[in-house]
Amino acid sequence: MVLSRGDEYPLHQTAEPVAYAGTDRNFYDRYFFNGYAPDGSGFFALALGIYPHLDIADAHFCVIRDGTQHCVHASREMGMERMDLSVGPIRIDIIEPLHALRLRVDGQDGIAADITFTGRAFPIEEPRFTHRIGPRTFMDYTRMTQNGHYAGWIEVDGKRETISSETCGTRDRSWGVRPVGARDAQPMPGIDSPSFFWQWTPINLPGGSLFWHLNADPDGTAWNTRAAWAADGVDAGGIREGHGEMGSQLVPGTRWPAAAELTIDVAGAPKSVTLEPLARFQMRGLGYTSPDWNHGLNHGRLEVEREDIPLDAIDPLAPENLHVQIVCRATTDSGATGTGVFEQLVIGPYSPMGLTGFVDAP
Repeated sequence: MVLSRGDEYPLHQTAEPVAYAGTDRNFYDRYFFNGYAPDGSGFFALALGIYPHLDIADAHFCVIRDGTQHCVHASREMGMERMDLSVGPIRIDIIEPLHALRLRVDGQDGIAADITFTGRAFPIEEPRFTHRIGPRTFMDYTRMTQNGHYAGWIEVDGKRETISSETCGTRDRSWGVRPVGARDAQPMPGIDSPSFFWQWTPINLPGGSLFWHLNADPDGTAWNTRAAWAADGVDAGGIREGHGEMGSQLVPGTRWPAAAELTIDVAGAPKSVTLEPLARFQMRGLGYTSPDWNHGLNHGRLEVEREDIPLDAIDPLAPENLHVQIVCRATTDSGATGTGVFEQLVIGPYSPMGLTGFVDAP
């Protein structure tokens, strides 16, 4: 039987039941959230992914306290039911589609949370991410992104902290095809080593949200990039789109971003924004490039595990530590200030930064 709760809703895109998502084993459907106080403190993040053709769902929650990133990882067999947005102790409830969602962690290994996200404006739809390596489709997905505010609480080892009323952040939803589950053991002919370049800057500013991203080839040629501005409260028709360019450097001895300058050409948006790093978050805590908890891996019927990452004691050039989000103070050309995130992942060569190997650093 392949019928599920989703088949009761008018969501079908093909003649198949909702349980089938085309034919690519790498199809996924994913939620992501992050939040932080205006000074960059109190960072937390949650992600939940569904992999219909692997029949796996997984979720992760992280919070940074006193220099340590505390994480809860969970994975379960899905049973071909895509409408169940819970994995072990981690759950997402949709209060109002495209506007408000509730995130919960039900007391697991000393970590618990109850958080509500409320969007500042209608989500932006980013350009479709389609990228091939030779004839093989590496990525083909759509993502919507939305900045917003948070309310609620987080508890770690018996210490409960109320989320500041000024806490803001970003959430996204993406779906389509990208590498998930066990890696393909067969390499592509003519491809010496894998490479990937990604920068993303969702920024909360007074009166609105600024977004910019870049995917580029090893020589710096962009294959997906755009800037967007969403003033508070605007609907889909009020979102403005355009272009941007980033000038950034790497922290010496790492592939983590340092201070950066973003130049924007979007109606209504600031002309430029300077990003000053405040705190670092390791994306492996949400499964990204994690050797043990990478997205879609099969851990059996249900497995839940806590992980604590001492942020000042990790090897910055270990492959699982390359992918980071840097919480930044954002200052516009007019002097307005806000807070945002500078996410970066650089794998393999990237000539604009002088990178020639798989994990070398300047």
